[in-house]
Amino acid sequence: MTLDLEVRPPGQATPAPRAARRRIAPPWWFMLPALVLFTFVVLVPSARGVYYAFTDWDGLDPDFALVGLRNFADLAGDADALQAVWHTLLIAVAITVIQNGIGLLLALGVNSMIKTRNVLRVLLFAPAVITPIVTAYLWRNLLGPDGAVNSVLGAVGLGSWRQDWLGDPDLALWMIVLVVVWQFAGYSMVIFLAGLQSIPREIYEAAAIDGTGAVRRFWSIVRPLLAPAITINLMLSIIGGIKLFDQVYALTGGGPGHATDTISTLIYKDAFTLGEFGYSVALAVVLTVIVAIVSAGQYAVLSRNERAAS
Repeated sequence: MTLDLEVRPPGQATPAPRAARRRIAPPWWFMLPALVLFTFVVLVPSARGVYYAFTDWDGLDPDFALVGLRNFADLAGDADALQAVWHTLLIAVAITVIQNGIGLLLALGVNSMIKTRNVLRVLLFAPAVITPIVTAYLWRNLLGPDGAVNSVLGAVGLGSWRQDWLGDPDLALWMIVLVVVWQFAGYSMVIFLAGLQSIPREIYEAAAIDGTGAVRRFWSIVRPLLAPAITINLMLSIIGGIKLFDQVYALTGGGPGHATDTISTLIYKDAFTLGEFGYSVALAVVLTVIVAIVSAGQYAVLSRNERAAS
């Protein structure tokens, strides 16, 4: 009889038998109902949508024909579509930079020991819980030719500053950015605030004892430790900016002309106003590809910076 003895280093645990490991491992079939539901609710409609991008379907007629890449070729030569892509990217970048910059400043402010910090946190976060469409209609009234903004400017002697804020092609796009930033800067603030409160206060005290200034302390200590919060905020804001629809459609409807059209508003117009469903789905495919590329690239860069900071 042969004894199969295995010598293990001190402190190394004996591995569990195969049967025990099977009992410990999670039963993957538990995910089957959710996977089936996800397949029929998300994957199948998405696949059918991609199929319609290669057809001339108008959304109603059951008879349609395959047109190959014609919709995408038309898109490449469509000046309005190319302008909408540019507007989409411009809005996304502007919202990301401004919203996160303001959110970080607000988080640093309410993270201090001022007595009203809890009240300020509630007030600054409050706009984020309002439905975007309600916020957009509220600001449309405020920014109208006879709205409160122009009335206040006239009352304080700045009548020359009165504008048709949403009717001027040079201003309308930036008014959309203003509204989105106003609503969601507090949301970014909360995420940054969570990151700031996870930093031990002893680190601040040690830096202060060493005579480190506020700017150097933020750049060398706070910024690296905020890397996860920065990654989350940038990802959420850039993706939200690319997919933006509610605020744009409620504020300007893509106008004046096509001055504020984004890919999302153009998809809606082509599908439900012009009846070009196949072409609108091709635009949606392009939007999906842009979101995927931007998200993957941003995540790769931010993850690398996050690992370097840690």
